[in-house]
Amino acid sequence: MDINLQITDMAGASPSHSAVIVNFVAAIRKQLKNSTCYVFSDNVQYRFKADNGENKVVIPDASINCRVKTRRGNTFMDAPRFVMEVLSPSTEKYDRNEKMELYRQQEIEEYWMVDWEKKQVEIYQLDYENNVPKYYLWKIITESNKTELKILHFPSVEITFDELFEEIYLDA
Repeated sequence: MDINLQITDMAGASPSHSAVIVNFVAAIRKQLKNSTCYVFSDNVQYRFKADNGENKVVIPDASINCRVKTRRGNTFMDAPRFVMEVLSPSTEKYDRNEKMELYRQQEIEEYWMVDWEKKQVEIYQLDYENNVPKYYLWKIITESNKTELKILHFPSVEITFDELFEEIYLDA
């Protein structure tokens, strides 16, 4: 079995980086309690087959998965519907390029890139152009338009901008 792992310098996330993930999962978890979907933090991995045939393993910072029966241990074999990555200097290029491309290939419906330093959320929505999946930037959410923050593909699940960035401090 060919597994292509991406080695990334993960010397340890900053407390603020981790807080964004915890804030998201805490806000979403109870809202999904009586559904078939679950929210996961960065402790589960997904195994995908890329368009080039290679097997890829990724660990998103947060995901919402409604296909949880397709797993082996802590590895899911099917794509989640939602993925969030919290940007950091060591992973931003990978999150914006290789991971985003892999998520597009897997047709993950919604992809958030969260920049905790700028307090900004980029929301990408999957759509199709000539039957080819493509991500479109739906909106960039900042303090000035924070009331527009929403999970597009889970309209009954809510998280506010202030909840997402609660207790986020610029690390020294």
